[in-house]
Amino acid sequence: MNALKVLRIGPLASIQDQGRPGQLQQGVSRGGAADLLALAEGAALLRQKADLAALEMAGIGGLFEATAPLRIALTGAPMQASLDGENLAWNASHQMQAGQKMEIGAARKGVYGYLHLGGGIDSAVQLGARAVHLMSGLGNPVAVGDLLPCGADPWREVGLGLQAEDRFQGGALRIVEGFQSDLFDAEVRARFADTAFKRGGRANRMGVEMVSDGAGFAAAGQLNILSEIILPGDVQMTGDGKPFVLLREAQTTGGYPRIGTVLPCDLSKVAQAQAGVDLQFNWVSLDEGLAIQAKQDALMKALPSTCKPLLRDPALMQDLLSYQLVGGVISAQADPFDTGDIT
Repeated sequence: MNALKVLRIGPLASIQDQGRPGQLQQGVSRGGAADLLALAEGAALLRQKADLAALEMAGIGGLFEATAPLRIALTGAPMQASLDGENLAWNASHQMQAGQKMEIGAARKGVYGYLHLGGGIDSAVQLGARAVHLMSGLGNPVAVGDLLPCGADPWREVGLGLQAEDRFQGGALRIVEGFQSDLFDAEVRARFADTAFKRGGRANRMGVEMVSDGAGFAAAGQLNILSEIILPGDVQMTGDGKPFVLLREAQTTGGYPRIGTVLPCDLSKVAQAQAGVDLQFNWVSLDEGLAIQAKQDALMKALPSTCKPLLRDPALMQDLLSYQLVGGVISAQADPFDTGDIT
């Protein structure tokens, strides 16, 4: 069986795909990868579908050994990576041979790094997806000794790289109004957009705390709000007016007021923000938000066309002798028009 054996792993690494829509009535939010763009990037580098499962590594990677030849790709938060001691490029695809060991270190920026296998990780399907849903207990974090089995992989191409979108240093988050936005008066909504936030210390796959100076952001009658359906991207206010941006494993319902919803294309930026990173909310209209999201969706579909062969340093190429480095040699003194025919 083609697989990666886990020799060392961080405490919150889990298998993730695009999640399981349609399970809210069962009390299970969609879940899936915290950074869906990283999933699409890995699929593009391996020339495979974006709905295949990958390993999501929170903050730190691990040590892995190939049981057979397999292809891998690395995306998301950049982490130091090496194969049998030789550095590996991030945002790139690579070949592993049986017995080779790959080590992935801590994130240099961002939070979630992703390890993709050719054919995807062929783990058990639960409720229509392979994604581990940590908050509801669907599946478990990856542990030392686990095997990450590869699905069928008909492709051979490796050595591709891409220029990843930088979403690891915070920045502006586009937000649209929702059903409860009117509970916050115009002054509060304006002040919300004018406030400089930092990612707080409380964050996981459910949501991310936003901290700022000054007063909180209270809603009118917030103690009498009925619980309603929650969606990823909703910005929920706690009782003291502190905002939390809800992520992929957010609860399915909630009674705290929500001032608006961050566009799906900006949620990777929230998930990848390290503690203390600067973030700010920018209000956009629904029409503007739909146009922005459509543009991002088109860019994700076009990712395969942006993948290019890696420029490799010959001094670091272990397989250098397998390449034809010299061919078609001619003499500088020979007559190029002399075919050697005697007439």
